[in-house]
Amino acid sequence: MNRPHLLVVMVEDHPGVLNRVVSLLRRRSINIDSITVGHSEQPGVSRITLVVPGTDDDIEQATKQLYKLLEVLKVTDVTDLPVVSHEMALIKVSAKAQHRQEILLIAQMFNARVIDASPNTLLLEMTGPEDQVDSLLAMLRSFGIRELVRTGSIAMTRGNQQISGKGLHNGVAPTVAVGAN
Repeated sequence: MNRPHLLVVMVEDHPGVLNRVVSLLRRRSINIDSITVGHSEQPGVSRITLVVPGTDDDIEQATKQLYKLLEVLKVTDVTDLPVVSHEMALIKVSAKAQHRQEILLIAQMFNARVIDASPNTLLLEMTGPEDQVDSLLAMLRSFGIRELVRTGSIAMTRGNQQISGKGLHNGVAPTVAVGAN
């Protein structure tokens, strides 16, 4: 069954590593719904969070292929694990005087913050699960969304489980590895 998978890929900070990860997925005909990259808690290691649709078998094969890249330290499919998954959105919405109060109430309902205001627009920032961001956007569409940018999902396992690239090198880690390191 085709479904979205949430992958966390720990990689060494080297030029071109992101290109190699994306190219590998492209060669396997795996589309990327969202990708987020940033520094991790370990110097020299970045964390790539990918949302990719596919069957469990397709994603397992892609994971095995990712381990063949020298800079890949660890790949974890957290799709079926207890995780906190959030994204951030910046939304510039038309806000004429007669609608401004209603927009502010909607923003408050979704814990969105106003980070800029002009006579005709409000710039909102929202962080939360993808479905909540989608719901806020649905509520704001009738006012007119002038600009929108979303980060894509980032995820972290709940509780004591930890995803880390510490001490791992190409090919040493199991296909799916979750646990305290």
